[in-house]
Amino acid sequence: MHITLKLFASLTDYLPPEARYTNIVQLEVAPEATISQIIEPFGLPPKMVHLVLINGSYIEPDKRLTQTLVEGDVLAIWPPIAGG
Repeated sequence: MHITLKLFASLTDYLPPEARYTNIVQLEVAPEATISQIIEPFGLPPKMVHLVLINGSYIEPDKRLTQTLVEGDVLAIWPPIAGG
């Protein structure tokens, strides 16, 4: 099935070079693939995977090991943000 992965801020460094400008990559994943399994090949440091949304809905950290997606979903991930 096809999904869209969007990585934001410093996480764009983990995308393929051709996707870093847009921060978006189209993926084909197995229907049973969990969020954790989908992002594993990108080598994101676990402590940098802070805010995770599927189609704009927040996914709690304990559900990321079991939550699957469906055709056309958008998986968006942000690192922790610090500001002043």
